[in-house]
Amino acid sequence: MNWKTPKKTTIQNIAFVVLLALLLFSPLGTFVKIQLSRLLAFSPTTIEATEQKKLSTYQWQLVDKNGKTVSLEDFKGKIIFINFWATWCPPCIAEMPSMQKLYADYQDKIVFLFVTTDSFEKANAFLVKKNLNLPIFQSVSNPPLEMESATIPATYLIDQQSNVVLAKIGTADWNSDSFRKKLDQLLKN
Repeated sequence: MNWKTPKKTTIQNIAFVVLLALLLFSPLGTFVKIQLSRLLAFSPTTIEATEQKKLSTYQWQLVDKNGKTVSLEDFKGKIIFINFWATWCPPCIAEMPSMQKLYADYQDKIVFLFVTTDSFEKANAFLVKKNLNLPIFQSVSNPPLEMESATIPATYLIDQQSNVVLAKIGTADWNSDSFRKKLDQLLKN
């Protein structure tokens, strides 16, 4: 049998396909996606007052990891930070450390709802592994229309008057000085 030596371009193409497969389907790829998301994360910006929408309903039911059902209605009149996330989502994972820092400082001042479609077992194992202690929930009913998104992470900030003051799809730096200033400003109202 007569074997030919592969051409340089063939070797380069094979190397490219292997690298691409590693980035797409391996833990190395997930790590790279998380680091890139963190690198590209900026402070979220709020919606101009004239463009803000009022929350259409507070009739949204959630269940916490202990099986307790809560309603968004329970938090009406408070500032509510809502994040939709999943353990398999690299942009979600990328922003979690900044959310943990924000939660550590504001958990007694505003309501935090971290909503996942993962099982509580999987989500809790993820939180333990990443050294996070965020309050997680699963949705029992559909969220208000103003918070429906086909993409995660999706984060919303509702003020005391039911205005959606922030709607961010994608990764953000939630622990930024500018976002903290916005929260402090809302807390003074």
